[in-house]
Amino acid sequence: MNGKVLLYSLSTCIHCKATKKLLDECTVHYEFTDVDLLDQDERQALLEDVRKFNPKCSFPTIIIGDLVIVGYKEEEIKRALGVI
Repeated sequence: MNGKVLLYSLSTCIHCKATKKLLDECTVHYEFTDVDLLDQDERQALLEDVRKFNPKCSFPTIIIGDLVIVGYKEEEIKRALGVI
């Protein structure tokens, strides 16, 4: 795996929680932002960034290096991380 791992998520989303758990189990360093916990101005600015990667702005949005994965797709995430 090359590059940073970024996760845009919602604190109440079961798919986002599953993604965090998977990344933890793969012992991958990643940065995440629970978008719904930001104040309104920060949230608006961050959503503009998320739309660049995922125009539908759905969650989780995972960026692994240059690859963008939208949704909890365990096999695809593991493949992008190089763990399978």
